[in-house]
Amino acid sequence: MPDFKPIELNRPNSRPRLILAGLLVLGLGIASYLAYRYLDRPSSPRWLQYQRYQRDPEAFSDLVIRAGARCGDAPFAFPTDGLAFGLWAQSYRPGHVHSGIDIFPATEPGITPVYAAYDGYLTRQADWTSTVIIRHPDDPLHPGEQIWTYYTHMASKDGTESFVSEAFPPGTNEVVVRAGTLLGYQGHYSGDPVNPTGLHLHFSVVKDDGQGGYLNELEIENTYDPSPYFNLAFNHNENPDEFAICESAMTVEDWNQ
Repeated sequence: MPDFKPIELNRPNSRPRLILAGLLVLGLGIASYLAYRYLDRPSSPRWLQYQRYQRDPEAFSDLVIRAGARCGDAPFAFPTDGLAFGLWAQSYRPGHVHSGIDIFPATEPGITPVYAAYDGYLTRQADWTSTVIIRHPDDPLHPGEQIWTYYTHMASKDGTESFVSEAFPPGTNEVVVRAGTLLGYQGHYSGDPVNPTGLHLHFSVVKDDGQGGYLNELEIENTYDPSPYFNLAFNHNENPDEFAICESAMTVEDWNQ
């Protein structure tokens, strides 16, 4: 009996089209990623304000808060010179909620000093390039609670030069500091050399984990709004471009000597 082979029908091959579609999706993803990392985002109100301030700092001189400033009976002294317009709970991009305040100078990296805002015990983890954290056993606004104040971006944008004070090398643990202790200098290190932050200090008030450690500062629920600790008024729900203001008499401690 002769062998019969089934007749193969000519069907369109969908594999090349699937590969092409996959490459198109991948290309769009890469393009979006590169645009996010390398291109300015001029539609951001925060970014536009920062650009105006950098172009003409004198126009904002009345709004600059000086290091050592205390607004009325505020428990914390302001930790550095600059304008605070990156506010707690503000969103800069989809999926992001800011967990502290950003204080911007009109200088260059490594120039503007950063000081401890309150007495406490300083730690710098061994792998921290631009950051220190200070433990405060008794929260002045929540008596009986322990809190931590977190200071970061104190390094060059590529991370090769740390601006943290040499008094606090990596691995420093529980060193006593007083309000006004020099911690370092403002920088723009983000942890990602090709996507640095604008030059500023990021300051957070971080909750304790209940076991003597600090919670993850990146999660806003692990932080308190810093503005009441400085007795500063923010109104970002009504005006996202508003700067920090002091509505009480302000005194300034001389930390720049």
